[in-house]
Amino acid sequence: MIVGIDDTDSKTGMCTTYLCAVLVDELGCYGKVSIPRLVRLNPCIPYKTRGNGAVAFEIKLHQPGADEVVKELIKARVNELAEVHAEETNPGVVFIREERALRMPAEHLRDLQQFYELAVKEVVTLEHAFALLAELQIEHYGLKQKRGVIGALAATAFFMLQQHWPAQYDVTYELIAYRKRARWGTPRVIEPASVWQADAATYPLTWDTVDHSNKNLVLAPHSPCPVLFGVRGDRVDAIMRAYELITAEQVERETLFITNQGTDSHLITGEELEGSLSEYHSYRIEGTVASEPRPIKGGHVVFQLAIARPAEERIDCIAYEPTKQFREIVRSLRAGDELTTYGSFGSGTQNLEKIEVRAVNTEATRNPRCERCGKRMKSAGRAQGYRCKRCGTHRSSQEREIVARALNEGLYEVPPAARRHIAKPLIRLRNAGAQKIHPSR
Repeated sequence: MIVGIDDTDSKTGMCTTYLCAVLVDELGCYGKVSIPRLVRLNPCIPYKTRGNGAVAFEIKLHQPGADEVVKELIKARVNELAEVHAEETNPGVVFIREERALRMPAEHLRDLQQFYELAVKEVVTLEHAFALLAELQIEHYGLKQKRGVIGALAATAFFMLQQHWPAQYDVTYELIAYRKRARWGTPRVIEPASVWQADAATYPLTWDTVDHSNKNLVLAPHSPCPVLFGVRGDRVDAIMRAYELITAEQVERETLFITNQGTDSHLITGEELEGSLSEYHSYRIEGTVASEPRPIKGGHVVFQLAIARPAEERIDCIAYEPTKQFREIVRSLRAGDELTTYGSFGSGTQNLEKIEVRAVNTEATRNPRCERCGKRMKSAGRAQGYRCKRCGTHRSSQEREIVARALNEGLYEVPPAARRHIAKPLIRLRNAGAQKIHPSR
């Protein structure tokens, strides 16, 4: 049986991955439990709690008749641990029985594939989820508004798609350590020197453990949830090595997840771009810098990008203050630079996660120099060219000259402290061949 769960946490506590970890440990007496999946969904959804993550796992039961017992245990744990008192928390659970999963027709798998990809990139309605559950005859359970069935179904879909078409989906891993319940909500005790040592021993096979540029640890959350810290990476052996090197408070349990974190699965790109850019979506957009970057209140930096697809228009692109040194790259852009931008879109503005500088504009137009004295001429008036007041010489147009640029072509990213769970760190592209990367580290 495949089980999906979502929306059990709130902004002030709990974590759906913790509930999953508890169930994975407890259900071992009923059957063999798989490595669970942690699925990050559309990071722009306004009614998400924190990281918008859902979970799924499979249990192969020792006794076929134990399905109902296991389902009731799962429901009881959801009722017990979910933050149902919080207004925005609406838990949902999905159950796909083993016989149903094994015999699912290809067209139904395609329906699940489409649903998963919509949940990661688009805004999915509860009505859509319930309609698909009914069509595919999938059991579900929920509390309050039951909005969590959207993520639960997406997570079970991801689990099944990974089994049937593993080559289609990029995955990474995260080992999450959980705190003893008595310490929930108290300051986390993690020895910083051990984290830096663990990172030095395992990077780049592990990543986003520390932020070198800003001298911060980024493996631990700041909310009063059960998570002590998480180590992310591309190889399980490297993750386990890092975990062994970290000195911290005693943990209650730890669980390894297979996940779509660090994959850029949320980006709408290329031929997917249709109509106009929409709120609550993330895009990969090609365009040309149309205005010089300028600072705005709050320490943010903004510029205009002229794009041709999905419609010919200009949009504002912004590097917010928390992106720190990434803003220096944005400040060094000039009108005419050719870019590919990555990030979420809202209110006519793209929140930058990465940029690719495809071509730098090395041409500049300047007032011409006087042939006699060598000084720059001044404008003689609208459409009247340029004149040297000292010598009286005249030129009809500006000069073009080649200027040196410190900015190089390639991909640039925000630092780990500002990165979304689902966004791909550039270090993961280190073996991508000719593509030029400039990791924040």
